[in-house]
Amino acid sequence: MARSRTASVKTFKRAAQYLTLGCYLVFLGFPLVWLLSISFKEPREMVELHPTLIPKHPTLQNYVTAFTEQDLARSALNSLIVASASAALTVLLALPAAYSLVRFKTRLSTITLGWVLVSQLFPFVLLVIPLFLILREAGLTNTRFGLILVYVTWSLPFALWMLQGFVRGIPRELEEAASVDGASRLQVLRRVVAPLLAPGLVATSLFAFISAWNEFFFALVLLKSPELATLPVTLARFVGVEGIARLGPLAAGSLLATLPSLVFFAVLQKRLAEGSLAGAVKG
Repeated sequence: MARSRTASVKTFKRAAQYLTLGCYLVFLGFPLVWLLSISFKEPREMVELHPTLIPKHPTLQNYVTAFTEQDLARSALNSLIVASASAALTVLLALPAAYSLVRFKTRLSTITLGWVLVSQLFPFVLLVIPLFLILREAGLTNTRFGLILVYVTWSLPFALWMLQGFVRGIPRELEEAASVDGASRLQVLRRVVAPLLAPGLVATSLFAFISAWNEFFFALVLLKSPELATLPVTLARFVGVEGIARLGPLAAGSLLATLPSLVFFAVLQKRLAEGSLAGAVKG
């Protein structure tokens, strides 16, 4: 009797977990499904009093309009260049900085970590004017490189905070063993620490890439040439000056804009899982 009751409780808990997980997935996935639905609808179907999820008369005209009226391909290339370079540079700078903060503990490292946390409290708008003035003096306004530097500056504190947690999880004995074998500090970082940090590096690069890919405000302020516009700025042009959005082309363009992020995540997610499993086996 007791065994039967215990089995019933376990079944109930498992069903509750699956139900909660299903609700969470629906909550996260519904906006994307609705976006997909709108992208295939005709204009008159979008303003119906009782909208349906499945389009009654599916059309590709919204995708054609999105590509012909706005240069989405060039904007996507600009976003890809800026986001990829920002992610690579962020990881390249964050790795040695995080390692130094963890392995060489001083009062300065404690103050630096505290400042990293405090810096995340500042809103975007406070940084726009100082960054714009600095980039203008350096001749980097209206350039991709200037925007990349801004994104690296914005992502680096959080990336540093993420990586220092991964560095703390690496046993010192491995580094000491490599040092005994004659490896220099730089060789230890490159051949011992960096491979073990693969999950952290992947997670950090994902964060930096997606942050730069979706960013709108800095790109709008710093880039004035239409040929340098990134995807979020180009998509905003589907909203008229009177505030009325052209939902069909905007939905089609937004859906296309999400695809590179999904592909990037799918590619690196495998590495992230492999790294986590490797770490678990080593632990």
